[in-house]
Amino acid sequence: MQDGEQIIAESGAICEYLLAKFDAHGSYQIAPDHADYWAYRQWLHYAEGSLMPLLVMTLIFRKIDATPKPFFAKPIAQKLTDGVRQSFLNPQIKLHLDYVEQQLNGKTWLVGDKITAADVMMSFPLQAASSRAPTADYPNIAAYVARIAAEPHYQQAENKLGKLTIL
Repeated sequence: MQDGEQIIAESGAICEYLLAKFDAHGSYQIAPDHADYWAYRQWLHYAEGSLMPLLVMTLIFRKIDATPKPFFAKPIAQKLTDGVRQSFLNPQIKLHLDYVEQQLNGKTWLVGDKITAADVMMSFPLQAASSRAPTADYPNIAAYVARIAAEPHYQQAENKLGKLTIL
């Protein structure tokens, strides 16, 4: 993102910059002196630091699977991608989704009683994960993703920019 001379590349930092510049009343933030402040900060960065890297890896591995290969390389590539999925990716994604599912239990939003920038940051990874994971396994995440999509500002952005496409 570029704002004048300021260039910021990391999503969490972009979010914090926009909050500092345009959210003077703290509508989408939790104050540093609030008991939930560190939970808010954790979720604000969990999206890109913990969940998205795993989802990007699954996308890369799907692309590897779909890429044409010489006949002799196909079984080697398939064995490699299947091995990484089964020994690392799938268990890690399940671990993280189980954690988020549990954290959302009985809550409308991740932290507190209002939507915050942490929810904004977590929206895309959870939408992406929900498009691949059985929603019956994660009813709290499915309900949360539906609440995000029903938010007026989300709908306004979608009307302006188009529907979110998840690869």
